[in-house]
Amino acid sequence: MFNFLRNLRGSAAPERKRSRVGPLIALHEAGRPVWTPRDYAALAREGYERNPVVHRCVRLIAEAAAQTPLIAKVGARERPEHPALALIDRPNPRQGGIAFREMLFGHLLVAGNAYVEAASTGAEPRELYALRPDRMRIVPGRDGWPEAYDYTVGGETIRFRQDEGAVPPILHLTLFHPVDDHYGLSPIEAAACSLDIHNAASNWHKALLDNAARPSGALVYDGPDGASLSDAQFERLKAELEESFQGARNAGRPLLLEGGLDWKPLSLTPAELDFVAAKGVAAREIALAFGVPPLLLGLPGDNTHANFAEANRAFWRQTAIPLVRRTAQSLAQWLGPAFGDDLTLEPDLDAIEALAEERESLWRRLSAATFLSEDEKREAVGYGRVPTGGGTP
Repeated sequence: MFNFLRNLRGSAAPERKRSRVGPLIALHEAGRPVWTPRDYAALAREGYERNPVVHRCVRLIAEAAAQTPLIAKVGARERPEHPALALIDRPNPRQGGIAFREMLFGHLLVAGNAYVEAASTGAEPRELYALRPDRMRIVPGRDGWPEAYDYTVGGETIRFRQDEGAVPPILHLTLFHPVDDHYGLSPIEAAACSLDIHNAASNWHKALLDNAARPSGALVYDGPDGASLSDAQFERLKAELEESFQGARNAGRPLLLEGGLDWKPLSLTPAELDFVAAKGVAAREIALAFGVPPLLLGLPGDNTHANFAEANRAFWRQTAIPLVRRTAQSLAQWLGPAFGDDLTLEPDLDAIEALAEERESLWRRLSAATFLSEDEKREAVGYGRVPTGGGTP
């Protein structure tokens, strides 16, 4: 009888799988919308808009990742005509697949967060849109996970509830943040100090060119008995210098001095020279935060063809491909309820020209491996086994 009652109590309250720490997060947030703690506009303005190293890093990664084609698989079988691929390649009437993915990766790199809206009819998504991260905020639920997203533009707010439809209306992509439960960390934030140094050095150079930081030299008047130039002499000398020795057309003209005038050239101090060199170090640190080899950005280094090829392969292997793979996995998991939970999306490594040499070397080694069957060789290069009835898998 005791066992029967215990089993009865267990059936009345079925076991549910959920995180035990989720309610703590929800209690901490008190169910209110959580704004991103970072200023996206400042990151975009000081980084992407005003810094050439950040701009090129974001463009390089976003364009490379966006142009990497995806492969759809159902189980172990490749499906080139899968509707999920068609949706990603033609996401909405105003954007092509590459432009859509480039915007998505750009948001992710600049803000550390990216959002995709799915416009569905029935249970199947029909269009995808990339939304600006600075306009989105998370509304945590009781379990600590986002139950809704608020998108605000011009004082108007639209709430996307995640329990609407088979596919949640919002996919939130993040880069890992060690101290934030909801939002991701942008590489620009990790390189913030280096970014400030690089921008300050550029401003200093601009001021130097404008003759506001330091003049190239000084005219010193050594008159008799410490006399100085009269106002008329000073204005005449200033006018002659501006007319005859300033500007590109007067570059290199000799300076004729008279009446006790002496030219004293001014040079940079060692401390100032170190400040100039710090700009190059800051640029390399920015590239390091983004995972882009400095050689690909034209920064000083071992600029040889062999080194460039190696740097290009390292960029794809360590930066672009991992970003595409984790994004494709998130898309497949998000779209799974509409297209089948066994859907997987993977980058097509055979289509990446930078890895062609590696691929050719792998095929050559596998072709010479007589101890492997044809099916084992196909699986080693990412293809499935040949079906028993023949044809392509």
